[in-house]
Amino acid sequence: MPRRTSPRVLLAIVTTALAVAVGACGSSGGSGDATAGEATVAPATSAIALEQQAGRLRGGGVDAFKAQLAALKGTPVVVNQWASWCGPCRFEFPFFRSQATKLAGTVAFLGVDSQDSTGDARTFLKDNPVPYPSFEDQDGQIARVFRGGRAFPTTAFYNARGDLTKTHVGAYATEAKLAQDIREYATR
Repeated sequence: MPRRTSPRVLLAIVTTALAVAVGACGSSGGSGDATAGEATVAPATSAIALEQQAGRLRGGGVDAFKAQLAALKGTPVVVNQWASWCGPCRFEFPFFRSQATKLAGTVAFLGVDSQDSTGDARTFLKDNPVPYPSFEDQDGQIARVFRGGRAFPTTAFYNARGDLTKTHVGAYATEAKLAQDIREYATR
């Protein structure tokens, strides 16, 4: 007669197997470099946790982006659609870095790198570090979630309830104007 395995032992085996599987699917080396295809990155559940993914280029498409927004419900979110080839995006990028630093822990920031090459996006993020991750969006599908994609750059604001409150098309001329829109559309 075969010996029966106890439920505790089975639970321990399953838990260990899951831990090994999740560990194997983790990031690509811990260097902080932007790495395409990081679809297995779990959504951060707070603005502070999101900062641990700073400068990364995440994969996963629309589903991963929506999961990240859902995980951040309760926190205002600012989404910046950009591309390394976009002059106005390059101009305003320091404004987003500065605001994300000033509002750390209270407002979450996400980038969406649309219609760009992975290599160029990685280089751009290495040269222009920001304290939040960007989603790779080569086909523009993620940008459509927040009514972006028609012009570069585009910025979307989500309130703490997770509602899209504004989509701003075009570059911000000043950091002060970006800060004003964050106060008006994300944190109210």
